[in-house]
Amino acid sequence: MAIPSTVFPSRVLEVVSPGALVRERSSLTRARLHAKPSLPSRIAVIGNYLPRRCGIATFTTDLCSAISAEYGTARLLALPVNDTQEGYDYPARVRWSLAQDELTSYEEAAEFLNFNNIDMVCLQHEYGIFGGPAGSNILHLLRRLKMPVVTTLHTVLREPDPNQLRVMEEIAELSDRLIVMSQLSSQFLQEIFRVPCDKIDMVPHGVPDLPFLDPNFYKDKFGVEGKAVLLTFGLLSPNKGIENVIQALPQVLSRHKNVVYMVAGATHPHILRREGDKYRASLQALAKEVGVESQVMFHNRFVSPEEMVEFIGAADIYITPYRHEAQVVSGTLAYALGAGKAIISTPYWHAIELLDERRGALVPFQNPDAIAQKTIELLDTPAIRHAMRKRAYLFAREMIWKRVAQGYMESFSRVRNDRMESPRVQFSARAADRSLNQLPALNLGQLNRLTDDTGILQHAIFTVPNRGEGYTSDDNARALIFAVWLEHVGKATTEEASPDGIALNSSFRYLSFLEHAFNPKSGRFRNFLGYDRRWHEGEGSEDCHGRSVWALGTVLGRSSDQGLRCAAGRLFESALPAVVEFYSPRACAYALLGIQAYLDSYPGDRDAQKVRSVLAGRLLAMYESIRRPDWKWCENILAYGNARLPQAMLLAGSACSDDRMVSAGLDSMDWLMETQRCQANGHFVPIGSQGFYRQGGEKARFDQQPLEAAGAVSACLQAYRVTADRRWRDEAWSAFNWFLGGNDLQVPLYDCVTGGCRDGLHPERANENQGAESTLSFLMALLEMRALQETEATKSSS
Repeated sequence: MAIPSTVFPSRVLEVVSPGALVRERSSLTRARLHAKPSLPSRIAVIGNYLPRRCGIATFTTDLCSAISAEYGTARLLALPVNDTQEGYDYPARVRWSLAQDELTSYEEAAEFLNFNNIDMVCLQHEYGIFGGPAGSNILHLLRRLKMPVVTTLHTVLREPDPNQLRVMEEIAELSDRLIVMSQLSSQFLQEIFRVPCDKIDMVPHGVPDLPFLDPNFYKDKFGVEGKAVLLTFGLLSPNKGIENVIQALPQVLSRHKNVVYMVAGATHPHILRREGDKYRASLQALAKEVGVESQVMFHNRFVSPEEMVEFIGAADIYITPYRHEAQVVSGTLAYALGAGKAIISTPYWHAIELLDERRGALVPFQNPDAIAQKTIELLDTPAIRHAMRKRAYLFAREMIWKRVAQGYMESFSRVRNDRMESPRVQFSARAADRSLNQLPALNLGQLNRLTDDTGILQHAIFTVPNRGEGYTSDDNARALIFAVWLEHVGKATTEEASPDGIALNSSFRYLSFLEHAFNPKSGRFRNFLGYDRRWHEGEGSEDCHGRSVWALGTVLGRSSDQGLRCAAGRLFESALPAVVEFYSPRACAYALLGIQAYLDSYPGDRDAQKVRSVLAGRLLAMYESIRRPDWKWCENILAYGNARLPQAMLLAGSACSDDRMVSAGLDSMDWLMETQRCQANGHFVPIGSQGFYRQGGEKARFDQQPLEAAGAVSACLQAYRVTADRRWRDEAWSAFNWFLGGNDLQVPLYDCVTGGCRDGLHPERANENQGAESTLSFLMALLEMRALQETEATKSSS
């Protein structure tokens, strides 16, 4: 049916030659060109937390405080583990607590973290704080997480039992990186648990940044003025070996009458619940038996961080007389080192490392005589004791919490960079079923939710329309194209797509938006409209205008509604002259797609033919001026909406029987798809928007956008129509499978329940928001793949 002359009258357009290749980019694109991976801003730390009384709780609390102080992290959450039904009176940072022995608690915590879009989880691992055999309950949480995990190992066993071995091996597999606090821990991980060296970070146990003070400064707080103070602190348990120091005291007192021994700390809660305070009672009885009862001071309470500073500050000699070597981390020893104390210790693993190079003195296990002799030596020779103190204090400057926070953030950043370069499929994704090479049902639920009486809102918060971000002509143009395409699918598909009903008047709504967006004074479309229906600018980008022309041409070429076509024709006539001045390659490509759709129905319009010739020639000139054997592209950068450029050249070239243009379109499309292929697995990997891909630079792998996959589907199908080469059909399926889970993370972007599409693929997870651009990109790709299947079915039946 001929279009009325009043809709598109004959006119003469000035043909502009393709001169200097001036390019326009949207503000979003310009911002993305130089984007770099940022540090994580939403961090969740899993581990015991004060006021629970244990070393892990103190460590986790100090670590969170240090990261927050150093980086001002707005979203730093803590998830402690409760070992009692009533739990603890946690501070505000604790948003969720785990029930140690309840599996559902771990599973629900994982969902909580996923739902809150946490960037990074930092697990504080100690076998004894998680329920199940060897603390295996934590695996139920880790397997369900969608974000990266960095695990701090507070215990690494040299001789693990089968359960401990299994749990540690799976934690190592599920974690992106492992943090240890000693070189021996790293060695054990590599030799026993087969963890690669390059997956392990060494970050020391943190210590407070304390001044180097004379011990006499704090002694009056404990009534020990004028005394030589020996100190052991920490939660009491039989493996601490405190009885050996008590047995050594008579020898020490025979030389130094003014010595007192302070034992600070409550009995470990688990020991207390199981055995009561028998160990402390035995120590008190021993002190009385050997005649040093008055020189041993028990401070039977959990030591707060503030009290800990005072206790350590008052000590002349700090002693850790542990009974066994198998301890790779000692927080109390680290704290004493950080305070610049003279230290005597048994040679457990962590002590051997920390006290190397005469930063402390080592004595044999279970040897009171050796403890006595070393104590007497240090008290007899203050110069040796003070030199030891200074070496310890200077060494520990790299262990203060500020440095430790920096070490953790460097590890987190390394994970994000690694994810950018080599995506890591999460356990939950590996275990999930994916339906690749299958077309899902058409579901317009999310499209309906985003569309109101003004048009389609551009963004969503998860699936809820985000009114604060308003509307764009870009998205309403996409929605108009889709609505017109949907008209061709047929009544059965429309009913399948939306049982609650999507009327054809949605096309009128989207077209009405573009009519309102057009500024007759400038001949250009505005783009951003607030929810208050106020335009944010007088003129949108060239790309916005080109996409709007594409939508109008689609209406004119494909819609069967006369009123819709007549309205679109008037707007098409007014909007087309501006595109002749465009040099943005995408604006040219979008406009070409619309002009060709129009010319498919009205091939005799010479003015439209001239504009097509100008824009197609301009794209070809760009390509031929920049093309190199290793860079077959129209620009010096692969940015966004890439596949639409070769698609436009293929469409225009085949319509005009221009072999040179068709060849350029095929060459550039072939190079683009090869560039966007995972070399290891062969799946589709669109150029990421976090930096794109500059000629001679590095390809940005993330954030991957649905817009790219949809464009690749369209362009590959156009190449298939032009060449009949089934390789292009397979390439189209590869790009479409990206939506279904055939991607770097093996997670689906399309949500079959809502009918929406997630907004992109980050290095660690999908963006759970389902906005207009993403949802329409999937729906348009789905319709095109359905059309392919219908065409193939028709051919096979005939």
